[in-house]
Amino acid sequence: MPLEKKEQLEQIRVDIEKNNVCPDLAKTAKHLVFGYGNVDAEILIIGEAPGKKEDETGMPFVGASGRLLDEMLSSISLNREDVYITNIVKYRPPNNRDPLQSEKDQFLPYLKQQITTLAPLLVITLGRHSMQCFLPNAIIGEAHGLLFRVKQENILPLYHPAAGIYNRTLRETMKKDFEKIPEILALIRKEK
Repeated sequence: MPLEKKEQLEQIRVDIEKNNVCPDLAKTAKHLVFGYGNVDAEILIIGEAPGKKEDETGMPFVGASGRLLDEMLSSISLNREDVYITNIVKYRPPNNRDPLQSEKDQFLPYLKQQITTLAPLLVITLGRHSMQCFLPNAIIGEAHGLLFRVKQENILPLYHPAAGIYNRTLRETMKKDFEKIPEILALIRKEK
């Protein structure tokens, strides 16, 4: 009998710790921030790396970026219980620096296992770091809000909520991109 999704995800989390992925990051982090949400969700949201609040709680997107993400989800009648949220890098980089390519590379096999286990209809990447795991040559300013098919995955790159915090003029663009999600999901469901 196959393992249930929750058990499979727990095994991936255990494997990250057992295989000592990114030991330098693990040493400075308080928690491994693995992921949270509905394991049967149609939408998987992938951020970049945990920040200070995420590291303290072990939960993804709980700081200011998380509040903006919740607001954007709410604008399309969704909440955290309707999606699954994770990051490409599962430990907080010191001083919230950008994740290094080597760190993303080390975590990518585990992220791919998460995607296989969750089997979402739509993968939403937040920010350029998670987008470039699937679309290595894409530029977020050009790719945001557009649907890409990468192997079997439907990838929708969106701006990271932090971008909307630092650049308030982006918020309207982010809102419009989020408003596309229900129609994109409806299209994907039709194809199935």
